[in-house]
Amino acid sequence: MAPIKDIIFLLLTGGLAAYLCWYFYQRYNLHKALHNIYYLMGFAVLLVSGLLLIFLSLGILSSPYVLTVASLIPLGISMGLAEEYFPKWKTYFKWFAAIGFLAISITSIGGMDSLKKIAVPLFHGIAGLVIFLGPFFAKGAPKGFFWVGIGGVLIGLGGIALAFISLGKQLLFFSPDFVMLILTPLLFLMAGAFALGFTKKG
Repeated sequence: MAPIKDIIFLLLTGGLAAYLCWYFYQRYNLHKALHNIYYLMGFAVLLVSGLLLIFLSLGILSSPYVLTVASLIPLGISMGLAEEYFPKWKTYFKWFAAIGFLAISITSIGGMDSLKKIAVPLFHGIAGLVIFLGPFFAKGAPKGFFWVGIGGVLIGLGGIALAFISLGKQLLFFSPDFVMLILTPLLFLMAGAFALGFTKKG
């Protein structure tokens, strides 16, 4: 079981993720737009990941299976943004996301550490950049949509830091102890930023 501080932040994060899952499910039922399914996938994985962290503690982050499944969070959200706001290159990005997921899966589960050092930061980083920059260039997006970009900064930073730790490396001042200290508050802030950005109506 995770420490009390982490449990509180993970429960709050799970609540926001559950709300966003419900929100995008409702939106999909109204419009049948595919981008809502991609968003829903990303936040459903965040919800499940948070529950696993509560019951199995942060130690599961070293599991290659957890790393692989967690990659669906940034990939799903970034695919949703591409589908909704950048239709000209959404097909190319879907291929990028599919290749990225396969690359992370094969290198993580297969124990190919040398290739994983390239695949995980590369695909996590680019997906994070899309989530960060996309809202600022999205035409027709609500004014408060920039909060999604802030969530993108947080998810990219946390994801890359965790990736380096899983490889036995350190990113800047992100030591393993420091990342474990800030991870659950970071997840909560990330989910909060996404909730603010995605639910803005105008």
